[in-house]
This record gives sequence, structure tokens and C-alpha cells, in this order.
Amino acid sequence: MITAIGEILIDYTPKGKSEAGMDLFEQNAGGAPANVLACLSKFGVETAFIGKVGDDMQGHFLKKTLEDAQINTNGLIVDKNYFTTLAFVSLSETGERTFAFARKPGADTMLSKKELNIDILNKTKIFHFGSLSLTHEPSREATYTALKIAKENGSIISYDPNYRAPLWISEEVAQEQMRLPLNLVDIIKISDEECELLTGETDIFIAAEILVAKGIKIVVITLGKDGALVGNKDCAGTISGFIPNKVADTTGAGDAFWGGFLYSIYTSGKSLEQITFDELCKYAKFSNAVASLCVEIFGAIKAMPTLEEAKNRANN
Repeated sequence: MITAIGEILIDYTPKGKSEAGMDLFEQNAGGAPANVLACLSKFGVETAFIGKVGDDMQGHFLKKTLEDAQINTNGLIVDKNYFTTLAFVSLSETGERTFAFARKPGADTMLSKKELNIDILNKTKIFHFGSLSLTHEPSREATYTALKIAKENGSIISYDPNYRAPLWISEEVAQEQMRLPLNLVDIIKISDEECELLTGETDIFIAAEILVAKGIKIVVITLGKDGALVGNKDCAGTISGFIPNKVADTTGAGDAFWGGFLYSIYTSGKSLEQITFDELCKYAKFSNAVASLCVEIFGAIKAMPTLEEAKNRANN
């Protein structure tokens, strides 16, 4: 099983204009950890989500979305005391996104350690988390508690910092909190824009070296349309991306990539130490294919491709 903890929320994405000329928004389930699981589940992997939504129409919609995606929701708490987190997405002409959040507080930040589903944590083979559950208490403590339980049980620890400036008090606080869990992490995905925040370096190769030196076994730096850099203790190199047929919405592209990458690791049957650099390059090529398919469809969870579609693009 692959488990993720963190935010699940509503992405309101622009969808044209009304007759009165007002912006129309489409309701889409989102949140990076949930997006990653949606990709994995669509590929046939057993998955589970740990998090919190409000006992409101949005929260019930999100729970049903996870269930429809065949993601285990035994670790999802529905809380009547808090409202489900909302994100309003603005898309540029090229499909690039900016965000505004309704999260003061959002239900996702109010998950406490006593609400963790320990049974799920005991069974997970890969445990994935991001930094948005580290922005506030009590979700920060809950995340670290879950992290340590999973690691003690031999889980591979996967981390996607996923920096969202509006959700942090300051860039300095974000930098501090995003770096703190690095000593617990086995595999990491960061964007090229996050390199300096995590390592103090803008050069992607130097950033990868720094992260490997911290004990992280596999480092992946996503480069948007240009693909990704992969690195381990032996080597680092870039893998070109795929050109999508169209770009409808880049929301969830990085999560689709990471879903493909975790799928490759999970199904390899190998320990992280046994995976060669050449194999990492193949995993990155497959993951680039997954991401390129995701951006062709609006939304995130519903935009995840099938395994057959991903393999066909990766092999062409």
C-alpha cells in the first residue's frame, strides 16, 4: 500500500464567462497528496489517504471523489467544526497557475495526532507527504508523528515540499519548516524553483548533490516542459519531457509525475539502494509521459491518465 497524508481541497478553476461577463469556476477535487494517490490508484496500486475535511458539501464531495478513485478513506476525518479548504486557481494563457486560498483555518490543518489511523500506517510500503501539512499546528505534529511511525515500520519516506507562498507566514519560515524533515526522507521531488529554498543553491545539479549528501537516496527535480533531473549517490542527469497534444491545465502535473515515479519504484521489487541510475532515468521518462497526459485535461484527480495511456506515450 502507498499512503499519503496532508491536504485535500477544492480547486476552483476558471471555466469561461457567464452571460453577464462574470468569471465561471469549475469545482475540482485537488490537493497534491490526494492527486498523487489518484494517479497511483488509477494504475492499480492500493492506496490510502490520511487527512481532514469539513462536514460540509465540499468535504462530502471530496470524500466521494476519493472513494470513486478507489482510494482508502478510513484515515479521512470529517469534522463538523471546520470548513473544507478551498483554492481559487488563476490560469495564464499558457496554462500556468497562481493560487488564492480560503484556509483560516482549513480543515486540513486541524488534523491531530490522536486522529491518525495507525493501522494504515503500519501497512504502508511508501509514505508520502508534502509541506502544506507543516504550515500550522496541529497538522504539523500529526504529520511528524505519522512520519516516524511509518519510518519505524520500514516504509520508504517520500517528500514533495510543494511551496505555496500564500500559505506561509514568510519565506523564511517556509524555508525553515520545509528543510526540517529532510533527515527523515528517502526520496524527494522538488521543482527547479524550489531548489534555493531547500538547499540555498539555484544550480539544479549542485542542489541534487546537497540533498543526496543529506542522506536522501533518490532526488528528482522537475523542470516543467523540459522534463526532470534525477540523481542518486552515483550520478545525476536530465531526462527530456514529452510535448503534450495541448495544454488545458497544468494543475496536478507534478503530482501526476510523482505518481508515475512512485509507481515505478513500488512495482520494481527492488530496494532503493538496488535501483540503478539507468533505471531511475527510465522511471523519469515514464513519469514525464504521465505528466504530459495530465496537462491535456482540466482538473487534477480526474485528469490522471490510465496506465496503458502512459506506457504508450512513454514508448513512442
